[in-house]
Amino acid sequence: MRAQPETQIRIVMVDDHAVLRAGLRMIIESQPGMRVIGEAHDRATALAIASETHPDIILLDLDLGKDSGFELLPELLAAAPQTRVIVLTGLRDTEAHRRAIVLGAVGLILKEHAVATVLKAIEKVHAGEAWLDRAMIGSILNNRMYADDLHEHNADLQKIATLTEREREVIGLISIGLPSQEIMERLAISEATLRHHLSSIFSKLGVRDRVQLVVYAYQHGLAQRDQ
Repeated sequence: MRAQPETQIRIVMVDDHAVLRAGLRMIIESQPGMRVIGEAHDRATALAIASETHPDIILLDLDLGKDSGFELLPELLAAAPQTRVIVLTGLRDTEAHRRAIVLGAVGLILKEHAVATVLKAIEKVHAGEAWLDRAMIGSILNNRMYADDLHEHNADLQKIATLTEREREVIGLISIGLPSQEIMERLAISEATLRHHLSSIFSKLGVRDRVQLVVYAYQHGLAQRDQ
């Protein structure tokens, strides 16, 4: 019998399709490092489970029938502040994707993607990273909601000018999807120093987390194109 790891990623699924939940649960629980601790098909059940269990990850569908995943997302984060939400959606609307990120999602996956992608996203997000592929970032940035006016452009230039050279390096490495450990190794810095840099970057640029930072980096020319 395969031994279970000491620490498992605790997951709650919020989706109004019971068959999808059942299939995904079976696959997730086949992974030794993951465990589904709750399922919900509506807002009330999801909030009750989140506030009681404080899961590591919530997989959230944006379309919950009579309930809206957009309205539920910030409520879940308020009920379980340490939980990280990954949106798992069939919607291909880039404005919907942008809105989910603004509301606090740190990962976004289309339901048409392979299950292996879902599992990889869970691992990455649980490790403190963001999950948003470059094609999706491009679609979001091409959305008219990201059109700059002159005032916003100048304000961003002022923010960017306050970044140190090392902070720009950190942003570049995050933008190509490197995990924290590899960033520390490449820059020869400690975990505490990386946390300090990220805190400073978030404050200077007015972003909340790595997902928003990656989007900001691509939008303003701070992303590193090649590894």
